[in-house]
Amino acid sequence: MGYLHRMPLRTAALTTLYDRLNPPIWAMGLAQIQRTRGETLPHRAPVSWVTGAADPAVGITFATVSARDGYEIPLRVYRPRAVRDSETDVPVVAYLHGGGFVRGNVVDYDPLCTLIARRVRAVVVSVDYRLAPEHKAPTAAYDCIDAVRAIARLGGRLRADTSRLALCGDSAGGNLSAVVAQQLRDEVPICMQALLYPSTDMTLSSPSISEHADAPILDRRSIDCFLAHYLPFEVEETDPLVSPLFGELAGLPPTLVQTADLDPLRDDGVRYAEALAAAGVPVRCTNYEGAPHGFHSFPGAYPGGLGAQVELVTALRDRLYAASRAAG
Repeated sequence: MGYLHRMPLRTAALTTLYDRLNPPIWAMGLAQIQRTRGETLPHRAPVSWVTGAADPAVGITFATVSARDGYEIPLRVYRPRAVRDSETDVPVVAYLHGGGFVRGNVVDYDPLCTLIARRVRAVVVSVDYRLAPEHKAPTAAYDCIDAVRAIARLGGRLRADTSRLALCGDSAGGNLSAVVAQQLRDEVPICMQALLYPSTDMTLSSPSISEHADAPILDRRSIDCFLAHYLPFEVEETDPLVSPLFGELAGLPPTLVQTADLDPLRDDGVRYAEALAAAGVPVRCTNYEGAPHGFHSFPGAYPGGLGAQVELVTALRDRLYAASRAAG
């Protein structure tokens, strides 16, 4: 479809290199998938020129919470060093990473999570949920629901104000963030959700799925493979635990949706934002021109990446600290 001429030069160069160096998910067996989960990118130059670096002004610690089946879900906790241990009036952002429900790890999200923690001035808790195909749906959804429910009760342990809690996630993590917001709507006071190029409709009905079937980074064949790994036969594609577009949307928190224009999942985000607005939910949807799927992971290679970061952290900060003023 001639994607390269529709992208900024350095974005086109990065996506070409990525697709040449990384085997597609449909060409990988389970053992190779498992190996890739443990591979992390170095947080130093020259890689960090593309991905961003973990901010040294943010400390990283670890915790676990229990899932409903007794599994201990690992958490990676980010706290700005400028926030003193005795200072507990800081909000919390629960982060759910992407990777098609199959790949990905919390360590590779250190650049984005430390950026959010420092610029929002919040404690960020990244959830290391279980992945398919070993753990098919709805395990990832249940892990994230259970983790966020537990995080909301861990204010003392986190030394933070969990009554001001936001959700944020990209791609598969955007799907899971939307699912968590729906499932915990009447239980946990979630102030906001930020969904970065989320998948929301497992029926694959969005026009952009076909329009960008051969897109770089993520194409239709890979989407089909991810879903084959994630969805068991007994789970309906329209079940809100996997397709939040078909859930009950009224009463959800204010939402930011960011989409990538050259992404098969673009219209999943657009359609979800439109459905939220129709249900009376305050929502902002920003489509980033010339961007492929996953652009928050390589802000140095996409000229709009820094602007997307500014929009994200500003929305989170404004909403979380507005909640503080309202409570006061």
